[in-house]
Amino acid sequence: MTSINEIFEEILSKIVPTNQELDLINKIVEKLKYLLNNKAQALNIKYVSIEPQGSTGIKQTQLKNDFDIDLFIGLDYNQYKQKYTDLTKNQFKKESKNDFLKLCNDWIIKSLESKEFLNPRILYAEHPYVSVDYFTSNIKLKIDIVLHFDLDLDFIKKNGPKTAVDRSPWHGRFIRDSLTPDQKNDVRLLKQFFKACHSYGDKSAVGKVGFIGYSAELLIYHFKSIENCFKNFYTIKDIALDYYGRSKTDLQKILHFQNDFLIIIDPIDKNRNVGSAISDKAYNYVNLRIKQFIDNPSKDFFEIHDIPEIKPDGLDKFFIVECKNKDQNVHYTICRDKLYSLGDIITTNGEKEYSHANRFGKIVFEVYFEDKINQYNLAIYCDKPIISETYLRRGPLIAEKKHAEKFKKSNPNYIEKDKYLWVETKREYSKFLDFLNFVEQRISDKLEVINISNAKNAKNASGKKAIYVLKNMVLPFYLKL
Repeated sequence: MTSINEIFEEILSKIVPTNQELDLINKIVEKLKYLLNNKAQALNIKYVSIEPQGSTGIKQTQLKNDFDIDLFIGLDYNQYKQKYTDLTKNQFKKESKNDFLKLCNDWIIKSLESKEFLNPRILYAEHPYVSVDYFTSNIKLKIDIVLHFDLDLDFIKKNGPKTAVDRSPWHGRFIRDSLTPDQKNDVRLLKQFFKACHSYGDKSAVGKVGFIGYSAELLIYHFKSIENCFKNFYTIKDIALDYYGRSKTDLQKILHFQNDFLIIIDPIDKNRNVGSAISDKAYNYVNLRIKQFIDNPSKDFFEIHDIPEIKPDGLDKFFIVECKNKDQNVHYTICRDKLYSLGDIITTNGEKEYSHANRFGKIVFEVYFEDKINQYNLAIYCDKPIISETYLRRGPLIAEKKHAEKFKKSNPNYIEKDKYLWVETKREYSKFLDFLNFVEQRISDKLEVINISNAKNAKNASGKKAIYVLKNMVLPFYLKL
């Protein structure tokens, strides 16, 4: 049987970037720095640094064929400090957004007039940044150029960042300096494994958000190697990975950590949990796959395969809401989040009547989307898709005479049972599919509903994949099927 280390070596031979790839990225970065510096001098704009961040930047933890570049431009906060003095948090966000927007338009975009750089455009996260495409030798790259305040590490640790991206350069320096070359290859293996589990990033098929690159880097930092990470992965839901040595019990006393499933504290900012967005669904599925890999090592666990379409058998308890994004300018995360919110509404209202009586039983859902073709799907499992047309609604205690008399007058067909008054009540919905009709009224105006049906009648390939993800990659951790 092939050993685990032999599998790791074989996978690394396929996922480590080539020297040609690294040379190309370095060439593009140097060209960008040259263009940005020239334009800054012409406009008399002052900056502190221009440095590539992320996995393709100073971290060097990227996978093969990952050409995307994050170029960060550091600004001296002291040049802006007086302007922002005494502003509220919202006022600061507005003013800094305007300042970044002006620099994006007047400096960055006007620096990108070289013919290799196509379609420079302003996008928004917490504040504006410039995204531009680069084409060469049949390779298309996306470059994000992000402005941030160049803050001292001690300042961030004491006061927190001024903007969310102010931490990013320090993330890069921490990983650059804290991981050995072998550990950076372990990060590559871990990222590849997450991707093979379809549990990576904000396009994760399993859970709303999967593991991100920085979380993979911190897992290797804490566990020292991918072997130790795999052996101890099952523990991370019960412990805190905290650079500052605090326990999970202590951290969960802090309000903004209380509901976090995983806690992986950012070494740069003790008040930030890198694991806060990672879904328990993604963790559960990855944890299962790690156990399976350890029990039966195979390179297949690292190979990324398309999610299969579900077969139409045995789907009586599964339902699908298939949608289309009506506006391609709407970011995929907005459409994704709208469907997750809708899933929460369906679960809350579907499991219980308004009177809190049981309704359709256990409901579990998952969202799967393919943004390149604008298809967004909500797959739903319902334990009891057909229920009785009436149910016993509980009223007040018989001993509460004032309330009891009022209830009796309103409900002359009441019965007495277990010290309470009850009345048989007609349900608004006795079939789950009829209940789902309200979805079209609650759906976001960003999305057009294409189909609401039992899962066996799914129309699109992406809808059938959504049901596969729910049935095979999510539901087993909620129910014993």
